[in-house]
Amino acid sequence: MTTPSDEAPSDRRSRKRLATRRAISLAADRLFFERGFENVTVDEIAAAADVGRMTVFNHFPRKEDMFFDRDEEARETLRQALRQRDSSVSPIETLRLLAHQLVRQQTPYLLFSTASQSFIETVENSETLKARARAIRDEIAGELAVALAESAGQDADDSKAKLAAAMLLASWSVAFIEAHRIFRQERDTDKAKAAFLALVDQGSVGVKAAVAGTAYA
Repeated sequence: MTTPSDEAPSDRRSRKRLATRRAISLAADRLFFERGFENVTVDEIAAAADVGRMTVFNHFPRKEDMFFDRDEEARETLRQALRQRDSSVSPIETLRLLAHQLVRQQTPYLLFSTASQSFIETVENSETLKARARAIRDEIAGELAVALAESAGQDADDSKAKLAAAMLLASWSVAFIEAHRIFRQERDTDKAKAAFLALVDQGSVGVKAAVAGTAYA
């Protein structure tokens, strides 16, 4: 989901393009939340955003991309954290600390609130979105494995990096789902955050144990 607080680019053409992308995303979100992902067409999104059908596809190749429009931002956040990590901090610890930082900064894709429940419920009610969410997780695991290997000075195809990435993504996914479950039941954002971070921390311990003795731990 796009929010108005996103940093705006400086040049006029880029600002205009970003504004159009935001308008499409906001229109899509509103329709998806109101009627369900499967019940909204691209033509309806284009009309709601006051743009042409091809303009929508110029910004979002697939309908699912309009819903998961922070996907690339999340991927780049992981890559950047590893590229810029302190050499005295291991790659796995760097990512554990990143999770805490993102929650502390109230990063939009790690919010546990009434507003975020609409996002979760829309995914749960759509087989298409659930399938895309699984595919995104697998894609990120592959990219994270490469980023971990590069960060640790290892071969990009290192099996230990693949193991670490898969375990990290699995633990983060469990933590994310559990935190939203807790918020849904108790409407307590702080408790949901605490649960998310506790599971991320536990997962990190497991990953460190699995690749003990390597440059990742």
